[in-house]
Amino acid sequence: MSAPELRRSLGLGDAVAVGLSAMIGAGVFAALGPAAAAAGSALLAGLAIAALIAYCNASSSARLAAVYPQSGGTYVYGRERLGPFWGHLAGWSFVVGKSASCAAMALTVGHYAWPQYANAVAVAAVIALTALNVLGVERSARVAKIAAALVVAVLVALVVAALTSAAASHVADGGVFGGGVAGGSGGVFGVLQAAGLLFFAFAGYARIATLGEEVREPQRTLPRAIFIALAITLVVYLLVAVSLLAVLGVSGLAGAPAPVADAARAIGFPVPVITVAACIAALGSLLALVLGVSRTTLAMARDGHLPRALAVIDERRRVPVRAELAVGVVVAVAAAMVDLRAAIGFSSFAVLVYYAVANASAWTLRASWSGRVVPAVGLAGCLLVALSLPTGSVAVGVMVLAVGALAYSVTRAPDPGA
Repeated sequence: MSAPELRRSLGLGDAVAVGLSAMIGAGVFAALGPAAAAAGSALLAGLAIAALIAYCNASSSARLAAVYPQSGGTYVYGRERLGPFWGHLAGWSFVVGKSASCAAMALTVGHYAWPQYANAVAVAAVIALTALNVLGVERSARVAKIAAALVVAVLVALVVAALTSAAASHVADGGVFGGGVAGGSGGVFGVLQAAGLLFFAFAGYARIATLGEEVREPQRTLPRAIFIALAITLVVYLLVAVSLLAVLGVSGLAGAPAPVADAARAIGFPVPVITVAACIAALGSLLALVLGVSRTTLAMARDGHLPRALAVIDERRRVPVRAELAVGVVVAVAAAMVDLRAAIGFSSFAVLVYYAVANASAWTLRASWSGRVVPAVGLAGCLLVALSLPTGSVAVGVMVLAVGALAYSVTRAPDPGA
């Protein structure tokens, strides 16, 4: 008797919404400030590099998702194209990196909604969204659509208000493209570090690929959903970045812990609207991230790289309830204990490693020489930006990858095809 499979109930709009809710999340409200501090007046160059790497990763992911339309994302691609170890390393990087990212998203909700009890609110958010996922992916996708639409609407309104406001004087005095940041690292290294911070906010399209068993016509739907979601996100990020630079200037943006709220305050835009949008965005990201991590956990459990009990799919709802509950518990514990900045840095490193494996996997697909340029650029970009992140994040990331490699040697299962 074959094991039950996940229900293919999601269409193109559902998949795009899941990707948008993951990408247009807390990053747009928090990442631009630290990125400006790192890159100075070259912030938009960092955004361009992050977008280029994201495009390469999206292209590689789309090609691979069309060939392997099943849950697991790069875990599956690495396993099939490069071998079991690389698949395991990608899956391990995704699960640990995105679990840290989930904790960061939950903590963002806590800091915006009730700063005095940020950790408690974060834990409550994780519990609530885990329950939503357990009830079924269709409900999760509907919530993702609403969250993405509301956040984009608020950001568009802010952009229009900012660029038409008298406070946007920095456009004329060179604040968008000129003027350094005192104390910022700047230079090539600063731009690469900014790209890494901004990539943290771009990396939601992988959530689409991990839903390979739950979308209709995956060979057609997955590539389209990835590119549509990425294009919309890039436009939104560019417009928001230009607007914040126009209102706050480079130095003002770099020194602002909540730059979107500061810009809203400067132009008379309702700050409570921004606060609500930030919480909705973070919750949308958390919802999509928990969904994606649980699907990769399911795929790894099926192959014995995680406890096989996590591979059980609920007969009635056709969702991996045990995997979702396990991920929810891990993220809730992390949200109660972890430091927000450390979580973001570690998550960025681990996710860039994950995409490095994706690009290496796409390189092995049959293609002309020119067809290999994109994965080659993506692979080099991921590694270069990952190594440009703060030293502490890189050190912890390397240690966690080493633990994952050791775990593979212990848990590796016999090759089914042997």
